[in-house]
Amino acid sequence: MKAVRISEDIVPVSDFKAQAAELLKRVAETGQPLVITQNGKAAGVLLSPAEFDRLSERASFVSAVEEGLADATANRTRSHADVVASMKARAKSRAAR
Repeated sequence: MKAVRISEDIVPVSDFKAQAAELLKRVAETGQPLVITQNGKAAGVLLSPAEFDRLSERASFVSAVEEGLADATANRTRSHADVVASMKARAKSRAAR
C-alpha cells in the first residue's frame, strides 16, 4: 500500500460527502488510500477494491503461515515420506473398490 500523503489523502467527512464520486474515482485510479476524519480524528480509511483484495489475500497468507508455524512448534507435522505412503495407501484403497 502506498504511503498516505498528509496534504492530499486526509479528508474531513463533510468534504467526503460533498465530493464522494470524485474521491472514489481518485482512489480507484491511484490506488492511494484516503483517510476520512470526523471531528479532527481518523474515522475510516477508503481503499480501492484491488487494494482491499490484496490486503485480504496477504492477511490470509500470513494467517496460514502462522498456523503452520504453530503446528510445527506443537509437533503436529508429518514427514514427506509418511504423507506419500498415506496417499499411496488411499489411492490403492480407492482402486480396489
